[in-house]
Amino acid sequence: MTEFLTDPVFLSRVQFALTTAFHITFPTLTIGLAVYLVVVEWLWLRTGDLLYFRQFRFWSRLFAVNFAVGVVSGIPLEFQFGTNWGPFSATVGNFFGQILGFEGTMAFMLESAFLYLMLFGWKRVGPKMHFFSTIMVAFGSSLSAFWILVANSWMQTPSGGHLAGGIFVVDDYLAAVFSPDLPLAFSHMYLACLEVTLFVVGAVSGANILLGRNVPFFLKSFKIAALAAIVVAPLQAFVGDSNGQEIGRLQPAKVAAIEAHWDTNKPGTGAPWNMLAWPDPRNERNFFEIQIPYALSLLITHSPTGTVPGLKDFPREDRPPIVLPFYAFRLMVGVGFAMMAVMAWTVWAWRQGRLSLERAPGERYLYYAWGLMAGGAYLAVLMGWVTREVGRQPWLAYGLIRTGEGHSDLAAGAVWLSLTGFVAAYAVLFTLFLFFMAKLVRKGPDMAELPPPGHGVAG
Repeated sequence: MTEFLTDPVFLSRVQFALTTAFHITFPTLTIGLAVYLVVVEWLWLRTGDLLYFRQFRFWSRLFAVNFAVGVVSGIPLEFQFGTNWGPFSATVGNFFGQILGFEGTMAFMLESAFLYLMLFGWKRVGPKMHFFSTIMVAFGSSLSAFWILVANSWMQTPSGGHLAGGIFVVDDYLAAVFSPDLPLAFSHMYLACLEVTLFVVGAVSGANILLGRNVPFFLKSFKIAALAAIVVAPLQAFVGDSNGQEIGRLQPAKVAAIEAHWDTNKPGTGAPWNMLAWPDPRNERNFFEIQIPYALSLLITHSPTGTVPGLKDFPREDRPPIVLPFYAFRLMVGVGFAMMAVMAWTVWAWRQGRLSLERAPGERYLYYAWGLMAGGAYLAVLMGWVTREVGRQPWLAYGLIRTGEGHSDLAAGAVWLSLTGFVAAYAVLFTLFLFFMAKLVRKGPDMAELPPPGHGVAG
C-alpha cells in the first residue's frame, strides 16, 4: 500500500477520479432537468394549466444552482490534461483538444447564452421564444454530454488515425469522432442522466407529499417522473445489455476483469457467470465463487455456449484491475434492478388508486423507496464510470498509449498538494450546494406566482 501513496501516476489517477466523480453528479442532473423543464413548459403552453408553469419555475431554480456548481467543479478537469497528463495531451491533443474545445464553444456557450433567457427572460421575450430558449438549454446540455462522450469513447476505442513520430495523426475525422464505443456509451449515459433526474424529482416530490407541503403540486411532479421512469428504467436495462455485448467484442479483457473470468470456456461448453466472487489476481483464480452455469455466455454472446475469453488469454501487463470493476459493476446492475422493482411497485400503487390526492400522503414506504433510489441512481452512475475507466487500464487510449506513458514528470508531493486542495475546495463547494438546494426545496413553489402578461397558452 505504501508504494501507491508515493506513486505520482497512481495519485494523479486518484485525483482525476475524485474530481470527475464530484463533477459528474451535477451535469448528470442538469441534463435530465433540462429535458424535464422542456416537458413541463410544453404542457403549460399546451394546456394553460398554471400548475405546469409553477412546476417550471420551481424546478428551474434548482436547475440553476446545480448548473452553477457543475460549471465551477468542471473547470479543474480539463486543466489536469495539461498539468498531470502532459505527454498524453502532447500526443493526442490535435484531436482530443479539439473535441474538448467543441464541448466548450458549441455546447457550454450555447447552453449558457439561452440559460439567461430561460431564467430571466420572462418579461423580455414572448412564450414561444421562451420555450425555444428552454429547448436550446436542453439541447446545449445534451450536446455537452455528446462531446464529452466522444472524447471518452475515443479513449476506449481509438479510431480514425494512427501514431506517427509520437503524435496521433487523424486520417478520418468522422471515424475518430464516431468511434465504435460511442453510440451505445452515449445512449447508456444519457439514459442514466434521465434516470437520476426522474428519481431525484420523484424523491423530492415524495418527501414533500409526506410532509403535507403543496401536495397537489408535488403529486403532479411525482406522477410525471413516475410515468417517464416506467419507460426509461427498462430501456436503460436493454441498452446496458447491448453495451455489455459491444464491450465484449471491443474490449474482451475488460469483460473478463469485470466478471473475474479466468479461463476461456471450451468449445461446446458455456462460460458460467460469477454472481459473487473474491478474485485472487496473483494466483489467477477466485478464492470463492457463486456461479450460474452458461449465464456469462448468454450475457455476452446471447448463446449458451458462446466463447468468452478469459483473463489468462491476456498478458499480465495488459490485464485491468479486477476487484474494483467486479464489484462496481454488480452495484450498478443491482441498483438498476432495484429501480425496476420500485417502478413495478409504483405502477401497482397507481392502479390501486393509492396515488390519488386523498390517499397519496399515506404511501410512506413507496416514497422512502424513491428516496433510496435517488441516491442509488447517483451511485449507479459513479459505479458505471468506475467500471468503465478502471476496466480500461492499463491504457489511457486503449491499445495505443499506456497510462504510465501519458503521465507528466511530477513528484508525488506535488500531486498530494493539489489533491488535498481539491478535497478541501470540493468539501466547501458541496456544503454550499446542499445549503442552497435545501433552502430552495424548503421554500417550495410559489403557488400564487403568475406568468407575465402575454405568457398565456401559445397560439
